[in-house]
Amino acid sequence: MEYKDYYKVLGIDRKASTEEIKKAYRKLAMKYHPDRNPDDRAAEEKFKEINEANQVLSDKEKRARYDQLGSSYNNWQQTGAGGNFSWDDWFSGAPGGGVRVEMGGLGDMYSEFFNAIFGGMGGMGGVGTQSRRRTANPRTRQQAYAQPQTYEQPVTISFYEAYHGTERVLQLDGQRVTAKIPAGAKTGTKVRISGVGPAGMDGRKSNIHLKITVAKDARFERKKDDLYTDVKVDLYTAVLGGKVKIETPTGNVKLKIPAGTQPDQLFRLAGRGMPKLRSPKSFGDLYARVKIEIPCTLSPKQRRLFEQLQNMG
Repeated sequence: MEYKDYYKVLGIDRKASTEEIKKAYRKLAMKYHPDRNPDDRAAEEKFKEINEANQVLSDKEKRARYDQLGSSYNNWQQTGAGGNFSWDDWFSGAPGGGVRVEMGGLGDMYSEFFNAIFGGMGGMGGVGTQSRRRTANPRTRQQAYAQPQTYEQPVTISFYEAYHGTERVLQLDGQRVTAKIPAGAKTGTKVRISGVGPAGMDGRKSNIHLKITVAKDARFERKKDDLYTDVKVDLYTAVLGGKVKIETPTGNVKLKIPAGTQPDQLFRLAGRGMPKLRSPKSFGDLYARVKIEIPCTLSPKQRRLFEQLQNMG
């Protein structure tokens, strides 16, 4: 097995204190957590590597052995002298019960995430101890570490619900569960409600994923976090310039139209688009697409004036 410099993995000095190790680990675990990096294989592997490094360096005995053996540590570990790191150990003993909504990368989730790891399970050392006790019976260990079943439920929300955020109340086995759908949700966003679904064979309740679909809106077209809308401009304003009223998700604003504006010309209104899912205080942009209205009928005087302009041109 290739030697891994666990100090380098965590970006710390070899003389780092226990608190410095924990601080570096928490920072990197949050950065590379799979929920924050969906479908990113490299981030997932990095997350495993970070946990492997923490498993060793946060344990005084393992760290001392690692410092002593250096590049021979992995060979020593493979011989059975030390417990191998298991990805499943990360999830063992996680507190059940309670309902929480998790959206990849959001603060509340990580608060509970680290609480579970460093609080409810007594630290990573406790996890390692728990896993070693269970290695005697692989079947029991496999069942204990199996992840809860997850059910998917489609949910459709309106454009304005996606913009402002919303809630859905579910009735599950006589229990009312409120799921918070964050501002900036888009079609394909998944909101997880943990431990509220039907119980599996091991007695643990399953999770439910709300798979979001955002209904189309007649006024706004969405492209990622940017919005596009059509604004009608009469011929005279397009030619001479002026101001028009434009609708935004938070109300109407005045848009300045310069003289000589062309059909389908775009005007950007910075920060008037959708809130960003992982940064709800940041917004995309709104683009107003000009639709010039040509008069269908002209009075005799108007016609004469247009003819004069034509002749002058």
